[in-house]
Amino acid sequence: MKSTQSIGSHLVAEHNLQTVMGKRKWSFCSMAGICFVAFIFVNLGIWWLGPSWRAASYTRDLPPELLSHESVMLTSDSTPANPRDSNCTFHNFTCLEVYHCGYDDKSVISVYIYPIQQYYDEHGVDITPPMTREFQEILRTISQSPFYSKDPERACLFIPSVDLLNQHWIRPAQVSKILASLKWWNSGKNHLLFNMLPGTAPDFVNYLGVNTDKAMVAGGGFSSITYRRTFDVSIPVYNPLLEGVELPAKSHLEDRKWLLISSQFGLNVVYKAELQSVVAKDNKVFLLDRCKGTPLNYSVRCDQLGQEHLYPNILQDATFCLVIRGNRLGQPTLMDVMMAGCIPVVVADGYLMPFHEVLDWTRASIHLKEQHLPDVLDVLNKYSPERIQDMRRQVYYYWQRYFKSLSDMTLATLQIVNDRIFPFHARSYDQWNELLNRKAVKNPLFLPLRAPKSLGFTAVILTYDRVDSLFQVVRQVGKVPSLSKIIVVWNNQEVAPPPMSQWPNTGKPIKVITTKFNRLSNRFFPYDEIETECILALDDDIVMLTPDEMEFGYEVWREHPDRLVGYPSRLHLWQNSTQSYSYESEWMNAISMVLTGAAFHHKYFSFMYTYSMPGNLKQWVDKHINCEDIAMNFLVTNVTGKAPIKVVPRKKFKCPECVKEMLSADMSHMVERSECINHFVELYGAMPLKPVEFRCDPVLYKDKLPGVLKKFKDLGVL
Repeated sequence: MKSTQSIGSHLVAEHNLQTVMGKRKWSFCSMAGICFVAFIFVNLGIWWLGPSWRAASYTRDLPPELLSHESVMLTSDSTPANPRDSNCTFHNFTCLEVYHCGYDDKSVISVYIYPIQQYYDEHGVDITPPMTREFQEILRTISQSPFYSKDPERACLFIPSVDLLNQHWIRPAQVSKILASLKWWNSGKNHLLFNMLPGTAPDFVNYLGVNTDKAMVAGGGFSSITYRRTFDVSIPVYNPLLEGVELPAKSHLEDRKWLLISSQFGLNVVYKAELQSVVAKDNKVFLLDRCKGTPLNYSVRCDQLGQEHLYPNILQDATFCLVIRGNRLGQPTLMDVMMAGCIPVVVADGYLMPFHEVLDWTRASIHLKEQHLPDVLDVLNKYSPERIQDMRRQVYYYWQRYFKSLSDMTLATLQIVNDRIFPFHARSYDQWNELLNRKAVKNPLFLPLRAPKSLGFTAVILTYDRVDSLFQVVRQVGKVPSLSKIIVVWNNQEVAPPPMSQWPNTGKPIKVITTKFNRLSNRFFPYDEIETECILALDDDIVMLTPDEMEFGYEVWREHPDRLVGYPSRLHLWQNSTQSYSYESEWMNAISMVLTGAAFHHKYFSFMYTYSMPGNLKQWVDKHINCEDIAMNFLVTNVTGKAPIKVVPRKKFKCPECVKEMLSADMSHMVERSECINHFVELYGAMPLKPVEFRCDPVLYKDKLPGVLKKFKDLGVL
């Protein structure tokens, strides 16, 4: 009986096998191509270790239940797996049986790993695909993760202990029989296979060329055609040659010596010629290749003059780095580039970036069609220094969190599958893509995902002396079914509020609080009289809001209690001419703020505003009698990382007769609000506001149906 052995890494970086496919395909059948491949194989022998170069067993901390000593014999009559089902999607329940997931009401998939076995043919020849260190690392990571399960009967996902990472070292016919022989194979349903280097010469297809039936594939070279949406997972091509490499830290704010670097081995002559023309246009483009006349050394590159440069260290001196397709779409060069903090410029038509389902690569990379490679400088020169710094920071974040190790890649893959199966517990876009703001106040994790409906909301109305419009607002808000109480913050110390006998009868409690000082911040004080979690902040001139609009806004807030939910919206914009932010009140589709003259928020943020604002921000607002609403938007977005939500289409809210009295009607007021934004950015050390194009409207609000069919009928349009 042979024990399971592992070989050295044969996940080779494909830098030296860069024949272009598609329009620029160069035949591997030509004699020149064959000679070139043979030459490369000789030089890369130390990397492309195969069965005849087996190393001693490479031990990993695998659980004992995986270290089986069983052997399985497969004959010529053994049934192979069916061909790959290209019609599989997550929603096709003939490929994925989700009812196997979520035992014990858990929102985490359970993953079972088959014990490692040896497979022999009828002649006693070992046909087991050699197991690499990389695949053992994947198995080890899964076995030590929260996803791991020892019980196959309760498993949601099955991982065969068959190394398919590099198709070059497997025999498809034999592997097909091995997969079909697995006890719980079931046509491949609920099985996940890992493959980073698909295809073999001369075709190099962009998917695992093995009969996998209905199994999911985590693959490193998918194109938009071969990828099965919502089913497969696009993963990076891991570069084992980076193991143990440590690069010195470099700030994303530093200027770089080179605008663009190309460092890949064996680029096709067409691409090389195009890059030579690019170099002739700009001396800040740097071309590197393997050093001629010396043994192949991955850690060294030579420029056109023959001067040696340490690799991947040299990539740290570039702003952008080219990642050009080779025989396969997925290239390990992407790993090198990200490790160096260089912004990847991906030239590979149809290539699906790793984890593209959840990662927003527009924030961390540039994609260029292959035919547009000669125009690369025109594209890169359009990026501003600020955008470049943001992209570098995002590249570093992605590298550290998802790409730095095989363990990170494996866990990200399983999390994506987990998010598909349990969408209500899935990570949000922000959780996948946003950098943590270390300076921000910690996210209030105790806030419920959905606020209770029982207590309703408290309307807090700030007023000074506009009694008539105040009473109109009280009458309107008093008609809202979910209203619990009205609190009027009387900000006039010289005139007493009207006696309660003159106030409108709303059927709901009304409490008038007379303040000691005329401060805008009084509207956000966490008064003891506020007994609900939800607060509706109102100005005394917001008379055009209807009860239906307020009730709908409250329903939206209940689903998003950690956000500001409001009606009037505003936007901040960066002005290149002044190198500062401006406050925009024009009606636009994009918003980054909602005015707290009519907005719902959690009482927690009233405490935060009163007691935990950074610096002297609260005092600054009180002194300038302006921008308390902007300050609240900064606070909530900075704490939660989430943009506010505008509800209903209405844009006009104030009483027409109040316009001349409004503070905001003064143009100097608008200028000061721009100053507010820039001052707040200095205090926070960053711009937390997030522009979004999003609005919540009731279902059927635009449909021409009888009003009796609509829950919210009275909605304004302007």
